[in-house]
Amino acid sequence: MPELSALAWVALATGAVVIGLSKAALPGAGTIAVVLFAAALPAKQSTGTILLLLIVGDALALLAYRRHADVRALLRLIPTVIAGILVGTLFLAFASDQWVRRTIGVILLVVIAVTLWRRWRTDDAAVPGAAAAGFYGVLGGFTTMVANAAGPVMSMYFLAARLPVQVFLGTAAWFFAAVNVAKVPFSIGLGLITPSGLLIDVILVPAVVVGALVGRRIASVISQRLFEQTVIVLTVVGAVYLLV
Repeated sequence: MPELSALAWVALATGAVVIGLSKAALPGAGTIAVVLFAAALPAKQSTGTILLLLIVGDALALLAYRRHADVRALLRLIPTVIAGILVGTLFLAFASDQWVRRTIGVILLVVIAVTLWRRWRTDDAAVPGAAAAGFYGVLGGFTTMVANAAGPVMSMYFLAARLPVQVFLGTAAWFFAAVNVAKVPFSIGLGLITPSGLLIDVILVPAVVVGALVGRRIASVISQRLFEQTVIVLTVVGAVYLLV
């Protein structure tokens, strides 16, 4: 078991609860969990440690929302997400922790700006076109591989498609379940998943479950407008923190 301070364990436990919340109700909150894990552990090590907890959260989200996914929105993303994961793997092999944080922060702010501009420019509620899907897909694959921070990127994509809350959460659940499982071999190859990280994960799984249960309750009562505003605000907060 790694030697961690009490404060570090509090940060990790809080992050685990946030993972459950983000999967079940508040997608943009996932960045907060990434930040908390990076504060308690070395940045690259935190990437591997949090990955398995994210997969647990994905499984819980699928149990709740698996029937609500927008399959068309998902299929558009597959080729470009794979490309983004490969680029992210190369970047992660050479980049420093500082470059990882700042790169993700800049990407998130760009994605937010593009998404809001697109929403103000048109009232079309259709799924974004091929070019937009490619843009979000590459960035989503890159950010999920580099820092497990694709939550805000893909939230902006699903937000641009104006998916209802339940459909949004179901589509996100299927997307991240597939992507996070696909990342495991790459993470093992890069040495990001370690025995000590696995022990931390085992201890924190109950906190993820608690967060998911609370999130399920929130999702059943939150309005569409408040949901969308919350996603945007949480994404901005996460992006700014990564930059500073």
